[in-house]
Amino acid sequence: MTAALSTTSNFQDPDAAYRLIVEAHRGITDEQSAALDAALVLILANHIGDLAVLRDAMTLAKRRVVEEAQAASRGDEVI
Repeated sequence: MTAALSTTSNFQDPDAAYRLIVEAHRGITDEQSAALDAALVLILANHIGDLAVLRDAMTLAKRRVVEEAQAASRGDEVI
């Protein structure tokens, strides 16, 4: 049975989770930051272990990145 992608926060403290991710990037180069992100994606993808959920997550993430880039190029405020 395939689980659905959860798009609501599952964290008790979402701000703390965000800070943890930001702090992990502090003091490293852009190249190391990209490598950290890639490693984290692979580790969490393995943890998910469900191709349908992973596919949904990748589609959502890519759509958000593309929409943010388009909004920025128009000069729209990106939230």
